[in-house]
Amino acid sequence: MSWKQKFVFLKRLPLAALTVVAVVLPLWIFEWGPSDAALPDTSASKGLTQAALDLRASAPIDTLDLAPLPQPVVQNIKVGKGDTLMNIFVKAGVARGSAFKAIQALSKIYNPKRIRPGQDIEFVFEPAALLEPENADAAKGELKQITVRPDLLREYTVYQLDDDKFTAKYIKQAIETKLARASGKINSSLYLSAVNAGVPVQVLMELIRIYSWDVDFQRSIRTGDQFEVMYERKITEKGEFARYGNILYANLKLGKNDNPLYYFKGKKGFSDYFDHKGRSARKALMRTPINGARLSSGYGRRRHPVLGYNKMHRGVDFAAPRGTPIFAAGSGTVVYRARNGGYGNYIRIRHNSEYSTAYGHMKSFRRSVRRGTRVRQGQIIGYVGTTGRSTGPHLHYEILRRGRQTNPMRVKMPSGKHLKGKELAKFMNAKAATEIKLADLPKPEKVAANAKRAKKLILAK
Repeated sequence: MSWKQKFVFLKRLPLAALTVVAVVLPLWIFEWGPSDAALPDTSASKGLTQAALDLRASAPIDTLDLAPLPQPVVQNIKVGKGDTLMNIFVKAGVARGSAFKAIQALSKIYNPKRIRPGQDIEFVFEPAALLEPENADAAKGELKQITVRPDLLREYTVYQLDDDKFTAKYIKQAIETKLARASGKINSSLYLSAVNAGVPVQVLMELIRIYSWDVDFQRSIRTGDQFEVMYERKITEKGEFARYGNILYANLKLGKNDNPLYYFKGKKGFSDYFDHKGRSARKALMRTPINGARLSSGYGRRRHPVLGYNKMHRGVDFAAPRGTPIFAAGSGTVVYRARNGGYGNYIRIRHNSEYSTAYGHMKSFRRSVRRGTRVRQGQIIGYVGTTGRSTGPHLHYEILRRGRQTNPMRVKMPSGKHLKGKELAKFMNAKAATEIKLADLPKPEKVAANAKRAKKLILAK
């Protein structure tokens, strides 16, 4: 049927039929109309149509021009002096009701009173654009999360639940131990030479401590002496430096003599430093029972600064600021604690049947230390003063062997712990493992041209 015949047929249909025709007409005209063969068939038009369909079908969804989703509002507030957690929440713009609920949840895993000035507390708010219309003009949305980080390893987070309640979670970061190595030659002093070689101050102080039993750092150290140290660096899983760990190996080469020490952790959590034969670096007595003091007068005959004539000085004097703590040189029992003539305030400790130590010119005694008190090595027993016959604040220190004063700087100190049997064998295995770790580390490089620059690098960490 031709197109003209189709329209003549339509004219002859009644009105009701035309309604039906109006529905099916498009189908009749286009679906049942001219076949594809009746249309112009050009390869160009067919290619263009197909290309357009293919492009539309393959277009990724994200290419659509959508507005970016609103982002949460993150605010960090640093704890100030005298701040309470509630004050900080108010500063952040949190409603007191929500603040109270959040603090309650946090209190189950963290004491809010432990916050310290300088700490950062992070607040996360719901985007303002997602609020109800009546609150849509607010700068920040509803509180959703609070995070308290006392240090790099601990994180306390409070989350808001859907029912307007809060819950808290504690997260502890995993920590990785990495080894570092430093060495150098001593020029002016061990301190400056070590810092210039990149040894952190904290590690250097520990190095001095573990050698203080046998080494007089004012007299034993000479230009040309050498040092070497291998120590731990604790790194968080985020790659942030956390703290320094133990010194695993150290060596002070004084003249031609090596003095290696190894860290060893024995049974029942016991740990200490031992030489290559398993002898403890810790001796029964300390040569210098005071930190940061200057040897102002040695043992022997001298002109007495007060009496004005030559007199035997049966101890050593350490000049230090008034109030500097004085330590018990060894574990033992206090047998004298009182004023003692020219000694001023005076303490004597009996360590065993052979050795005793005495401390004079003290400003005051520690209250808990009395006659008959059992003290442990390194415990504070009093404070530097200038009582008795004294020209300035200092500690007069004596070591008595069988009741006779001896030179504290030269006396052979009674040995400490000496590993034996299975424990010695275990130490030897640990020592060999430590030496392998040391050999695997690259040789240390000089990290600074001078001590001043090195100090800045250390402080920056």
